[in-house]
Amino acid sequence: MLYHAMIINTVHKVRSVSTQYLAMLALMIVLPTAQAAEMEDTITVSSTAFEHHGTVPLAYSAYGDNTVPSITWSDLPEGTQQLALVMDDPIAPTPQPFVHWVAYNIPADAEGLPEGLTREAEVNVDGLEGMINGVNGLRQTGYFGPRPPKDGKLHAYHFRIYALDSELDLPAGLNKAELLEAIDGHVLGTGMLMGHYEEK
Repeated sequence: MLYHAMIINTVHKVRSVSTQYLAMLALMIVLPTAQAAEMEDTITVSSTAFEHHGTVPLAYSAYGDNTVPSITWSDLPEGTQQLALVMDDPIAPTPQPFVHWVAYNIPADAEGLPEGLTREAEVNVDGLEGMINGVNGLRQTGYFGPRPPKDGKLHAYHFRIYALDSELDLPAGLNKAELLEAIDGHVLGTGMLMGHYEEK
């Protein structure tokens, strides 16, 4: 009986250690994502098209010319090797924020993205060599400007910049979820520019 009790006790200890190990492993996997999401914005993001919390002009919306606005940034954290951008609308009537723009492999020494930037997947612009326009919520590459429904709501458009600690050189064709998964654990800092738009 004592022998059986010792075996049972050993099994319980092994199970306890295994459970603790799995819990630690799960925490290590989830923690970087949580840290990136909860990170305080330290990067200053701006545009010549509109002010932070200002109204996005018609020309930059999909109701207008759908022109890509200029996006600039400053105060990048030390050690930044590459940048990524996600623009989405959390007020859109969809289960997840509607994604308007995904861009990545942006060189760390680039000072911003120019107005009227191409929506092609590969961006062949001086100073932006290697940059990729990812896939937006329409399953198209590049920028898709605000086009909210006439729902009486003032929609918010978040232009979020991610500073990364590595030159990841990610392949073309990534959407927001795939990009965030790829940069998980590499985010040094973030910053956001927010513009509003309402279709009346």
